[in-house]
Amino acid sequence: MLKRGLSKKGLVGLDIGSSSVKAVELQGKGNNIQLVSLGYESLPEDSIVDGQIMELNNVSNAVQNIFRSNQMKTERVAAGVSGNSVIVKNIVVPQMSEEELEESIEWHAEEHIPFDITDVSLDYQITGNGADALHVLMAACKREKVSNIRQAIQLAGKEPAVIDVDAFALQNCYEVNYRPQPGDVVALLNIGASTMNINILNGVRSVFTRDVSVGGSQYTSLLQKELGLTFDQAEAVKRGMQLPDGVEQTQISSIMETVSEILGLEIQKTMDFYRATADDNEATVHRILISGGGSKLPGLRDYLAKRFEMQVEVFDPFRQITVDARKFDPDYMREVVPEMAVAVGLALRGVDVR
Repeated sequence: MLKRGLSKKGLVGLDIGSSSVKAVELQGKGNNIQLVSLGYESLPEDSIVDGQIMELNNVSNAVQNIFRSNQMKTERVAAGVSGNSVIVKNIVVPQMSEEELEESIEWHAEEHIPFDITDVSLDYQITGNGADALHVLMAACKREKVSNIRQAIQLAGKEPAVIDVDAFALQNCYEVNYRPQPGDVVALLNIGASTMNINILNGVRSVFTRDVSVGGSQYTSLLQKELGLTFDQAEAVKRGMQLPDGVEQTQISSIMETVSEILGLEIQKTMDFYRATADDNEATVHRILISGGGSKLPGLRDYLAKRFEMQVEVFDPFRQITVDARKFDPDYMREVVPEMAVAVGLALRGVDVR
């Protein structure tokens, strides 16, 4: 049930992450899109493990709470999937009609997907049309993962109208807010609690996508392990709040840098994979945009800028979307905005951005 097309009716973009649920509703069209409602709800620890919803009630309750507290009336939801159950590939197939491609896509997919084709939901989009070949962006997700997400949404009394890929939702958000030109090669990083989505784009074309099992929770875990802190203490320290008695800032900095190096190594691997497959004139990534809860970690942006010797910015998912300051508290928005990029991208499925 992977869909990349626009929905005709309004949708709530629902980003179900391993530590929280984020929801966004938009309205309008073209260059005049407004934020209607926005919600954020933390999840109890271990509600989602390795991308799998373990506690359906916790997730469905969080969804219900967001809809109730923010008075969201729209029942239809666009949600996203990511992680090891999702495969995204750019493939090249011989020139053929769209009808022939639709009939043969499963056969082509079997060459590139390490899962049984009968166990996945599959979708694709033609991204280039040459004289002898078609360039196709293909996405597949294990059916059990899609079913898991749908079940949680239905348990909350909502309709799962669209199941997207988080990396594509991130891309939608970027395209609407940054209006990229061909030749603008950008790496979008969504650093969640347990997964980092990486999507490298040339203009509006996704050229390399990868999900990595590393994120903000690794900082918390190492702080707990090395310093004997509770989960709440480690979370507070990670975000630059007051240190517990007996803990030195130099200890914190060393531990934080250890995890940042792991994260940086995975980004480096992704850049290397991309460069190995890209044309020479497309191989250079010009800048990095970071989003997700991990993007708020003190010093991470500077660390990445220094390591990769390029411009690193915090992704603004409302750069071109009108936000009424009378309705949405600016201080609260500053706190949650970095975590809303995927939810905004999902919500954009319900508006006409053309």
